[in-house]
Amino acid sequence: MARMPTFFISHGGGPWPWMPDWRTQFAPLEASLVDMPGQLPERPKAILMISGHWETDAFAVMSSEKPPMVYDYTGFPPETYAVTYPAPGAPDLAKQTASMLADAGLPTRLDTEIGFDHGSFVPLALMYPEADVPVFQVSMHQSYDPAKHFALGRALAPLRDQGVVIIGSGLSYHNLRLMNETARVPSEVFDAWLNDALALPPEQRTNALEQWESAPYARTCHAKEDHFVPIFAALGAAEQDQAARIYHQKGIFGGVTASGFRFG
Repeated sequence: MARMPTFFISHGGGPWPWMPDWRTQFAPLEASLVDMPGQLPERPKAILMISGHWETDAFAVMSSEKPPMVYDYTGFPPETYAVTYPAPGAPDLAKQTASMLADAGLPTRLDTEIGFDHGSFVPLALMYPEADVPVFQVSMHQSYDPAKHFALGRALAPLRDQGVVIIGSGLSYHNLRLMNETARVPSEVFDAWLNDALALPPEQRTNALEQWESAPYARTCHAKEDHFVPIFAALGAAEQDQAARIYHQKGIFGGVTASGFRFG
């Protein structure tokens, strides 16, 4: 079985694919997500998502056979609370994953109740609209500690050789209080730093990402880094692999620049 790449993607804003005006605005993002299955060496056995919308006091692993929906957004049209993404879970892989994390000395547990949050079902609905690829999630650790999440990625890396695609789903810019024109300079400068950092040799790249708070406008772009943390896991699982930018868009909501990346 071929080794799968890993990804850090933007999942856009709320349930945008089901809102025509927003879907038009995010057309470049949609194109990049639709293209992702074609970047894989073969059809995946499963998809493992680390979403910026699920954090716990451990690296919890979704283990339901049929994960429910989690509508973790507010103020959107009623029809967006009826969206379903009925992909099967991957309970056997979930158990294996929890065992791998425990063997690596990381706090973990199985979660039989949690469902797909919009950091997962939104991009997946565009990547695999038939919902016919098994999906499971691993939570972020609530500490947001970069080193811990790099360790998570390293522990998950063997799954790549079992046909599992590891996707960190967040946003390269996430400050809902600073949008429109006021976001233009901070997001452009931070995005350029991120692109340059990911082009560094592996050891330097890991160090740069672990020290991300020293990047220009880092805390302006991520006052709370929940949407940036998934990149650490995705990169940790592909620490020696080259990065390729697969999505880049400027002027989102009148000023935001955002990017997405593939590793390997």
